[in-house]
Amino acid sequence: MAAKSRPKSDAPDASDRVSRIREGVTAAILEHRLLPGTKLGEDEIGEIYGASRTLVRTALQQLAHEGIVNIEKNRGAFVARPTPADAREVFEARRLIEPTIVDHAIDAASPAWIDRLQQHLAEEREAELRGDARASVRLSGEFHRLVAEMSGHSIYLGFLKELIARSSLIILLYRRHDTPACGTDHHAGIVAAIRKCDREAARAQMLSHLTEIEAELFLKDPAADELRLADVLGA
Repeated sequence: MAAKSRPKSDAPDASDRVSRIREGVTAAILEHRLLPGTKLGEDEIGEIYGASRTLVRTALQQLAHEGIVNIEKNRGAFVARPTPADAREVFEARRLIEPTIVDHAIDAASPAWIDRLQQHLAEEREAELRGDARASVRLSGEFHRLVAEMSGHSIYLGFLKELIARSSLIILLYRRHDTPACGTDHHAGIVAAIRKCDREAARAQMLSHLTEIEAELFLKDPAADELRLADVLGA
């Protein structure tokens, strides 16, 4: 979310400035540079992007609509803190749409697209080898977005972008520290199935991959702990 300060203006490039703010905040969340609960001050963001408070507020409202920012009355905007229930819903939604996205990607498969996927896998492996955790997290999400772009289905792509951003927050909050966020081997298996036009294998690989990511999260409801504590103390 870094950019040089510029004079504030609501000139004809207003929509571009809103997009830059949205993309900057989203990228910082995907790379785990912005943590859940971080306050997103309108004045500070405006100085960073050379935008008025009106444009900053518009960008934050759009991000709030996507569920990755919370706007609290009289307090301002904050990076969202998804609950365990939110996490389960996000991964349920991903398991519903991503196998279908893979189907569409196979229909659209071409040597150029396969090359793009293979190049992306190489970038993921390089980030992993050099121990660049931020790049690994970002590239993991970008892999799923790239497959959705390949599918040519704009509605699914829009849904998935939102779900990927929410997933990044969820992984940051709930991932067990001894597990990777998203396996490059799984991605390689998905690409191999797409290249072979093996729909059954591609769908199965994607479902298994998403299920494993969720299984590696420590999704525990605080309310459940309170209930058990009350049971113990009241015994």
